[in-house]
Amino acid sequence: MTIYELSSGISSGVFDDQFKMLYGSSERNILKQRARYLSAAENFSRLYPECGEIGVFSVGGRTEIGGNHTDHQHGCVLAAAVDADIIAIAARNRENEIHLVSEGFEAFTVDLDNLSSGETGTSVALVRGILYGFKQNGINAGGFDVYISSEIPVGCGMSSSAAFETLVGNIINSFFGSKAVSDLELAKICQRAENDFYGKNCGIMDQVVCAYGGFIFADLGNPVIPVIKKIDFDFRESGYSLCITNTSSNHTEINAEYDTIVSEMKHVAEEIGYSVLGEADEEDLYRNISHLRTKCSDREILRAAHFFDETKRAAEETEALEKGDTEVFFELINSSGNSSAQLLQNLFSSCVSHCQEIPLAIMISKRFLCGSGAVRVHGGGFGGSVIAFVPNYLIERYSAEMGRIFGECSCRVLNIRPVGGYELVLNITA
Repeated sequence: MTIYELSSGISSGVFDDQFKMLYGSSERNILKQRARYLSAAENFSRLYPECGEIGVFSVGGRTEIGGNHTDHQHGCVLAAAVDADIIAIAARNRENEIHLVSEGFEAFTVDLDNLSSGETGTSVALVRGILYGFKQNGINAGGFDVYISSEIPVGCGMSSSAAFETLVGNIINSFFGSKAVSDLELAKICQRAENDFYGKNCGIMDQVVCAYGGFIFADLGNPVIPVIKKIDFDFRESGYSLCITNTSSNHTEINAEYDTIVSEMKHVAEEIGYSVLGEADEEDLYRNISHLRTKCSDREILRAAHFFDETKRAAEETEALEKGDTEVFFELINSSGNSSAQLLQNLFSSCVSHCQEIPLAIMISKRFLCGSGAVRVHGGGFGGSVIAFVPNYLIERYSAEMGRIFGECSCRVLNIRPVGGYELVLNITA
């Protein structure tokens, strides 16, 4: 489609059914997305006035529901794509460069002749890593221009980085790969880009959820061929809403703290004869605990114990949802939160221990909920956000209370998004 067809189609409602699928069916949501996509179209047209055919792409953020820090040890996770997303308008160019402008960030250019790793910790590094991954799959990308707008807050545990990676991957897959790269292979490309080019030693959960979409359980015991199962469950129909509160505690030390968890769990695994904890049995830990204390710190052992409990909980949470047993599910979520606090110890950064926004948000949430629903740290931890399951009749009051403490609009009620990376289709007959 052309930029004119996009703009006129948005105004005339051609894309409304697709917006309903991505963002929910309320008229307010549809009007909001119409305005948002029109604004993106205007900005893209101003930046790249000579463009021809365009593609319009969307990738949702993700919420980690079960399996806190289990993916990088080849454990089990329960997670979902959400309607807070990142969108892009892109068009191929005749240069050997990618020009990327992301709203609110500095524009940058990637030279397709230079795909070496470098500039660790930057978006440039991520894009280079993704291009390199496609090249390894036999797909050589050409140049393109792209404008990006995101509704995923940075540092709130909804994995804006994995959504960005998946978005770039979807553009390349559509423009140059005939969409031949599968969701799983795309997730692997994006994970390797984050590991090897960006410099973050993450697991594959975030990328899998962003690529696949929906509500999924994943057993990553074999990360090359993970077992992925879609879960059919709607929290709102069960009387609860899924909320993420961003405490705005985005500390610079978070990546280092995250990497420490990975290295400490791996250290314990290696001391009992494995490369990751997912290859071991829980009894291997407890049978060797006396020896382990001569080789590993107590914190390392506690974090390993969290892994074994947490990976089992993810499977139990999935079973509870499949049975429609929210009471058991919420008990498991609260147990997960307690384990993250006491064993994993990822609620705040040891470098800035006076800043404890996550424990504060959990304390306030538990006091407000009075035993109903559940709450725990969300995502990698050490700052960021908390996830809560709140009775629908309390949701407005809960959102207001969290907003009063952590800032207006800090609490967001989320819907589970049924698809992963998505490209808008111009349906002339709509």
